[in-house]
Amino acid sequence: MSAITVFSGCANIVPPAGGPRDSTAPVLLKSVPVDSTRNFKETRIAFTFDDYVEVQNIQQELLMSPTPKQMPEVNFRLNTVTVRIKDTLEANTTYTLDFGDAIKDINEGNVLKNFTYTFSTGPYIDSLTFSGNVLLAETGEIDSTMIVMLHSSSDDSSVVKEKPRYITKLDSKGNFTFKNLPPQTYSVYALKDEGGARLYTSEKQLFAFADSPVVISAMVKPVTLYAYNSAAATSTSVSSSTVLTPGGRRGGGGPTAADRRLRFSTNLTNNQQDLLGDFIISFEQSLKTFDSSKLTLFTDSTFTPVANYRFIKDSTNKKIRLVQTPPAGQPVWKENTLYHLILDKDFAEDSTGKKLLRTDTLSFKTKNLADYGKLRIRFRNLDLSKNPVLLFIQGNNVTQSYPLNAVEFVRDLFLPGDYGLRILYDNNKNGKWDPGEFFGKHQQPELVKPIDRKFIIKPGWENEFEIAL
Repeated sequence: MSAITVFSGCANIVPPAGGPRDSTAPVLLKSVPVDSTRNFKETRIAFTFDDYVEVQNIQQELLMSPTPKQMPEVNFRLNTVTVRIKDTLEANTTYTLDFGDAIKDINEGNVLKNFTYTFSTGPYIDSLTFSGNVLLAETGEIDSTMIVMLHSSSDDSSVVKEKPRYITKLDSKGNFTFKNLPPQTYSVYALKDEGGARLYTSEKQLFAFADSPVVISAMVKPVTLYAYNSAAATSTSVSSSTVLTPGGRRGGGGPTAADRRLRFSTNLTNNQQDLLGDFIISFEQSLKTFDSSKLTLFTDSTFTPVANYRFIKDSTNKKIRLVQTPPAGQPVWKENTLYHLILDKDFAEDSTGKKLLRTDTLSFKTKNLADYGKLRIRFRNLDLSKNPVLLFIQGNNVTQSYPLNAVEFVRDLFLPGDYGLRILYDNNKNGKWDPGEFFGKHQQPELVKPIDRKFIIKPGWENEFEIAL
């Protein structure tokens, strides 16, 4: 989209001292031509307000629909905002200028919210509307900074190459409404448009699409769009900021040029290992070589060897996971037990050539059974045919996930804490959320339903909850 020029005709207007603060937004006194003018032939529109005003962030705030090739020029002086139309207008077309939150009074900064102006180059004003909402597929939450776009072309490439015919914004609840539309057919998209290009140019952008074109009529139904980021990856592992150096020393800064020590972190919490989870070592750089035979696990002060464990390196070559295979129904680790992991100095070398300077030992202790609570969750209206997966959320991170094959979820040992819950409908049964694929396939993302409450799981308790979906 071409740049919008804004000119200011006044400066340093000082409000009078004393008196209550003005909290009222500017009020429109008149517009020339008047709103909803038909057979519009002007190139200039003037808005007069009851207060001195200024215009800010017009490049981001102003939407003109249908989208012109060249955006209007906007200037302001005293209590007047003037719009100069620089593009050739189409015949028999209804146009809308949506200023968003661009106009505010110059003294107190009170914003005139969602100010719009409509005119038609023909003898009538189009009056059809189309509405809906946009949700983030991965979380079920809202990003109100997204825009919704209507394209006249049904070709997939139009969202990459062409400006949309109509644009509107989301409100704080994720809802949108197009007004003054003609009775035509449009492809519908939503987009995170931080650069203002109104184009889908990167898989890192949030993007959503309707399954089929929408025919605008008096009977058109609202739609829900599910936005996804194709480049996103969902992780269910717990991260840690603890950085370990040889000898068990903790450090926070990055290595210097002279520091050739292999650096890594673990997922220990207060140097304690979760009884139910794997021990994970994360490296600052990807590993060039890794020899699992040079890692040995022992218990207790007697250094008793541990049996039935192995190390698995992930696809990024930056994490290794210690996996144990305990008897069925037993915790992964023994409770309240001291463990020692001996790392031979040649067990690994990263891509920058860093290795351990000497053989090292990591010692840590496991949690107690009493540190855990029992958890029972009963679901009402759970559709098992949709392959639901129960996601436990802390902060914005998925910390644990469990496929559900019954309407009751039970764990005798569960790590205490404050959790949010979501239900993932796992179409391909791979245990994780998958984004959509638009071009060619028109495959929608998998959907996640957030549970609108918080759950506190206490240690030593039988924590029971019932959830209606």
